[in-house]
Amino acid sequence: MTKLFLVFVGGGLGAVSRFLVTTALAGKLGNFPLGTLAANLVGSLLMGLLIGILAGRADSVRLFVAVGFLGGFTTFSSFSAETLALIQNGQLFAAAVNVVVSVAAGLTACAIGLKLGGS
Repeated sequence: MTKLFLVFVGGGLGAVSRFLVTTALAGKLGNFPLGTLAANLVGSLLMGLLIGILAGRADSVRLFVAVGFLGGFTTFSSFSAETLALIQNGQLFAAAVNVVVSVAAGLTACAIGLKLGGS
């Protein structure tokens, strides 16, 4: 239960942080989603940093910061870290498939969702 609480609190703080970033940057480049891009890039940078810093640390710190906060701030950071791990392990084909399928399927799923929702 403690693990769930750490992820819950970290995720809430990450989501609020993402809202603040996207709100602050809204409209700065017209309709371009600068806030989302910034959150994804910052989240990916922080995930990379934390993978090294948190190696060997308590599971509770990793759950709160990496899974919770960065998961709430951006799921792109997890995608980036997992894809990079595949590359570092020499699984280049799997990494390429992950990138292509995640982006293409994500866009397709979103389009289907919009269609089903009536937009």
